[in-house]
Amino acid sequence: MKNKLFIVCVLVVSYLAYAPEAFSKLSKAEKKEAKRLRKQAKALIKKDPFAFKKMTEESKSLRGEVASLTARVEELENQIQDKDNQLAESKRIIEQQSNRLNEIQNESQNINAKYIKGLVFRVQIGAFRKKDLTKYFDNNPNFGGEVDADGIKKYTLGYFRDYWQADTFKKYLREMGVKDAWIVPYRDGVRIEMKDALNGQPIKKTAEESGF
Repeated sequence: MKNKLFIVCVLVVSYLAYAPEAFSKLSKAEKKEAKRLRKQAKALIKKDPFAFKKMTEESKSLRGEVASLTARVEELENQIQDKDNQLAESKRIIEQQSNRLNEIQNESQNINAKYIKGLVFRVQIGAFRKKDLTKYFDNNPNFGGEVDADGIKKYTLGYFRDYWQADTFKKYLREMGVKDAWIVPYRDGVRIEMKDALNGQPIKKTAEESGF
């Protein structure tokens, strides 16, 4: 209790000593109380001259701790800001990649639509009743197929305007183990007979570009 009273008295004396204008703004009763505390503080300091010095040193030490904690808070705030900046940059990169993915998908769809139109040759790699691979069509424009009325799923690879390029691709697939690979023609996205695709003319190797 005595220590608390001493601290209060010293604080009051210090405050009034460094801010005399504040003393002039006090009421009559407050001035009287302030004078009493000042007198009491002087008496305590006189009785124990080292108490004030000790309290001053403790106050200085506490101010140092406050300054250290303030600096630490600023450091943490800077770290948080750096993390926020990194997060914003990551979001920007993800958005950029997402936009690029959409562009690629749109380009693939455009390419797909371009080569579906007119006569094209594709290479069928298999026909299955139970294996359903249609979920891979959207992200792989060169992979497609259709389902027959009896439920058989036929899968094809590539788009070729030139029959011989389709034939070369077919041979590569057979060398890799796809023994059932064979060429099928389409006109405007609809499978047709090979004789209808060739119109009864012999197959001639051309210099047309491949759509694959």
